[in-house]
Formats: sequence, C-alpha cells, structure tokens
Amino acid sequence: MGIETEFGITCTHDGIQSVAPDDIARQLFHPIIERFRSSNIYTHNGGRLYLDVGSHPEYATPECDNLSQLLIYDRAGEATLNRLADQAEQVLVEQHIDGSIHLFKNNTDSLGNSYGCHENYLVGRQMPLQQLGQEFIPFLITRQLICGAGHIVGPQSRGAHNDSGPSYQLSQRANHVWEGVSSATTRSRPIINTRDEPHADSELYRRLHVIVGDTSMSETTAALKVGSALLVLEMLEAGYTFDTWEIANPPQAIRDISYDLTGRAPIVLRSGRVSCALQVQCAFLESAQRWLHERPGDHRGTSNAEMQRVVTMWKKVLTAIDAGDTTQIVTDIDWAIKKDIIDRYQDKFGWDLCHPKLQQIDFAYHDIRPGKGIFRTLERNGRVSRWLPEADSTVIAEAVNTPPHTTRAKIRGDFLRLAHEYDADVSVDWTRLKVNRPGPRDIALTDPFTAHDPRAEELILTILNQ
Repeated sequence: MGIETEFGITCTHDGIQSVAPDDIARQLFHPIIERFRSSNIYTHNGGRLYLDVGSHPEYATPECDNLSQLLIYDRAGEATLNRLADQAEQVLVEQHIDGSIHLFKNNTDSLGNSYGCHENYLVGRQMPLQQLGQEFIPFLITRQLICGAGHIVGPQSRGAHNDSGPSYQLSQRANHVWEGVSSATTRSRPIINTRDEPHADSELYRRLHVIVGDTSMSETTAALKVGSALLVLEMLEAGYTFDTWEIANPPQAIRDISYDLTGRAPIVLRSGRVSCALQVQCAFLESAQRWLHERPGDHRGTSNAEMQRVVTMWKKVLTAIDAGDTTQIVTDIDWAIKKDIIDRYQDKFGWDLCHPKLQQIDFAYHDIRPGKGIFRTLERNGRVSRWLPEADSTVIAEAVNTPPHTTRAKIRGDFLRLAHEYDADVSVDWTRLKVNRPGPRDIALTDPFTAHDPRAEELILTILNQ
C-alpha cells in the first residue's frame, strides 16, 4: 500500500502573497533540479517526489506492508518538503525578498481548486473489478464520517444546499467527485480510478487506486482511514459481501453525507431502501469486528493487535457521532479537531463562518511547516492524539533517506543511494532498475513483497566496477 499526497503552496509576507506559487514551487525544487536535472525523482527512501501540474509538490510513499510503516513514510514526506522549504526561504533572504513559505496538506485552495490524496492498495486479481468497486464504494462514500478533513464551504460551492449560507463540511473532496468507478482522474474525478497499472505481476495483482479520500493531518485519522479500508478489502477478498449497501447515486450521496455531521442524512440504496452514513459505517464496523476473530494471527503486514486498535477507534468515533457528542473525538479526528477550534473562535468573537479569520484558521490547520501550522502546534504541545509512539520522531527522520526493509522499496532505495554516491547513470521506476552506461542493463521487479534480489546485487556490482 502507499499514499500519494499533493501539497498546496504559497509564499506570503504580512498575510499578502509575496511570491507567485509557480515561482516559489520552482524555487522549492531548484536543489532537486540542480542535482538530478529533473523535477521528478525517486528518493533514497524508495518513494517519489515531483512537481505536479498546477505547481503542487507531490510526494508518494514507498511501498509499505503495514499500517504504522505507512504512517512513518507519509510523515517522512512532510519532513522532506519542509527541508526544501527551509532552503528556499534562505534563498529568499539572500535575495532580500520578504516571504514565508507555507505548505498545506489539504485538498482545496482559496479559489476552490481541488488536489488529491490518493491511496493505493494491492489486491488480488481474482475478484472482478466491477464487483470490488460496487461493494467497496459504499464504505468509501460514508468513510468521510470517520476520517474527513473538515472544511468551511461557501454557498457558491454547495449546489442544491446553497439555501443556508456557509457551512462546515466533513470532506474537502466530496464536492469534486462526479463518478463511482472510472479511468478519469481530473476532469471527471471518480471515487476509484480503474487505470490498470498494478506495478506488480499483472496476472496476480491489481492496484486499487482510491482518489476520493481527504488528506489527513492527524496520525490517528490517517490510521483509521487506511486501516479501516484495509480491513474492508481483506473481508471482500475473504468472501464477505456488502451488496445490500450499494448506493443508487454515489456522487449525490457523497455530497449529502458531507453536509451532515450527524451521519443521518438519508441516502437511497440501489435496492430502493433508505439508509444513512452512520448505519452503513456501523454495518462495516460490525463485520470488521467479526473478521478480526477469523483473521490469521500470522497475517503478513499489519498485525492483529494494530488492527484491533483501528477497530477500537472506529467504534469510538461512531459511538460519539451517534450520541451527538464529538467532544469524545476532538483530539483524534481531523474534522472534529478543526471544528472544535472554529467553534471556540465563534463563541469568543461572534464570528460567522464566512469571517476571513475563520477561513484563515481552516487553511492554517493544514500547514505542515513547524511553528506555522495549527495542527502541528497542537501535536507538538501534546493536545491531540498520536498513533505512532513519541519515540518514532527519530524513526521518521531516518525514514527520509532509508527505505522500508520489508518491501521492494529497499532494493530501489539501496540502488539509488549507491548510484548517487558513485555518480552512476541510472534510471528507476516503481518496477524497474536500469544502469544506462557503459552498456544498458535493466531488471524488472514484479514482486513488491521482495526486499532482496540477486539480480539487483549484480547491477550494483556493475556500478561499483565502473
């Protein structure tokens, strides 16, 4: 599994934009381009870093095979981009330009443009994609209830909901989804992208590319988002069925759910029955609790103990929503944490949701820069929950340049590190390693679970012998 995150970027001085986003993004990537002659590289930790369309820095984690490992490498991406931002700010100082760089781990900018957080899950090829999509989509549509990022949205973005002015929304991505399952990614964003790029043995695996999820600041929210999805996919592969929860109009349902913090907005199922997000999520949770008793104890990847933590948090969140008491989750779940902050400012100053200060809080919550972002300040002060042990801050720092030791990423990361050390002319992607000179030699790595390959060692010897 892996996560791809697009970041928003801006540079301001006294609250006013001082450098255009295109220019500051290029400056951010200048050290990368200067060293590698490209703004699209694979890193020493086996992940990928590049400048995406629209001046969005994007980081894709290396392949990970357990939940905590994935969270560590997701945070390593933040550390990588923050280091580049520090360097770029130093250049601004040298050029006598006043400006502070902000990097937003969110899904929408002030103009309403959306950018993504894509989840990738390796699943078996045996289940037909249409069936997998139909039964997984009800979970994904309603999942925003337990792990949305939260967002203040104006009436111009609400469509049929524009009769009551600005409101607080569970998900930042809900208004930008137009299909259930599709090969599109941008103009007509689906919930699941069907482009068949398994980055593995295509006869055995497919890569399920989920593009509907919100970006998570909270480790706890991220763990619940990915962990619950993993459990549902495991259940589907094990023969569980959720066809009774298929939704008649997914794009409409995802919007209706997003504007209802109680989880009780009615959604019409394909069968004609009427349900709600809370009921659908409770049904998936109940099945996950049963699955944990059947799940093999020696299951490769995320342990049963960590999955039990996921299920416990899942139940805690749904119980709080059912009781109408989100104070129980204001240290755990992004949309609830942010709403609690906004509510406090409204109570203190009497501001309505369209007040610019609240809009500023909405965005500042997601700034990953130390000392600038609201959430990271709360985390540093111990005011929100952590999924990873505190000691793992050292592990996160190490993960910036060290690949996971249990997946194919180790082969890629070790290969790149040595190639850069010896200034060798090489190329890599998710499945291939190539030495370009003196004579081209390459290998394909189709097993993402293999952390060692003698053919890669032979390629490394080619580098050493140059």
